[in-house]
Amino acid sequence: MARGNFSQVTEFILLGLSDTRELQVLFFIFFFLAYVMILLGNLLIIVTVRTDPKLSSPMYFLLCNLSFIDICCTSVTCPRMLVDLLSQRKVIAFEDCIAQLFFLHFTGASEMFLLTVMAYDRYTAICKPLHYTTIMSRRVCWVLVSSCWAGGFLHSIVQTLLTIQLPFCGPNKINSYFCDVPSVIRLACTDIYVTEWLMASNSGLISLACFLVLVTSYTFILVTIRIRFTEGHWKALSTCASHVMVVTLFFVPCIFIYLRPFSTSPSDKHICMLYTVFSPVMNPLIYTLRNNEVKASIWRLWKRCKV
Repeated sequence: MARGNFSQVTEFILLGLSDTRELQVLFFIFFFLAYVMILLGNLLIIVTVRTDPKLSSPMYFLLCNLSFIDICCTSVTCPRMLVDLLSQRKVIAFEDCIAQLFFLHFTGASEMFLLTVMAYDRYTAICKPLHYTTIMSRRVCWVLVSSCWAGGFLHSIVQTLLTIQLPFCGPNKINSYFCDVPSVIRLACTDIYVTEWLMASNSGLISLACFLVLVTSYTFILVTIRIRFTEGHWKALSTCASHVMVVTLFFVPCIFIYLRPFSTSPSDKHICMLYTVFSPVMNPLIYTLRNNEVKASIWRLWKRCKV
């Protein structure tokens, strides 16, 4: 992987969440338990959806893919953070830092696009119920999910190229627990005015555009439900409420972080925890505790395992 001219930095030092040893131990315990919950909760959803024929609708197909992306996205940052919390010197090689940055944006952007597709799925189910099975066929679902991954890859390639073309020849301390474009490019030994604007127009505007599409979708859904309210629409509205909670946890911090060129704050690393840790933790809880079909399927799976 080529680097910018005159780059001399071979490693970065991650300052992490705290310098206090006692707090580091507490953070390790908390985030270890959170990571285990993410793995077990999302794996449970994947296994449940894949093994229960009653959960064959497009909504559950997309939910299964969301759980897989959550596992991938969290695994980019959490294992490294857990190791660093127990290490005296939190060092990451330049190449490892760039790789972490690439896969974070790859999975993160893919999740943004997938959440937008899930909103479109709910819009179609509620506003166009007679054409739902035709519009959201299994083939269309596969195309949409593949497009989400492709879009995430293209986004991440752009972000990575914006970073590696910069020269790094001096400061190497990153005030965070993982490598990300905003924190890394500020260590470059050059003017990053254009790079920051490109970063904001890429990550920031993608986050904002997806969020606006989501808001528009749910506005149409609420209008439709208000006009022709039925018991079935109430069930759909409950599902949408779960989706809105996930969207809020994920998109609001992303928009705040990536749509602010030339601005940084020590609290940014704590805000990042909302979409790197807390959102993946909450997804299985929100989608299972508020969904009777998923809870019933998990109970049937549990009874089969006991037998």
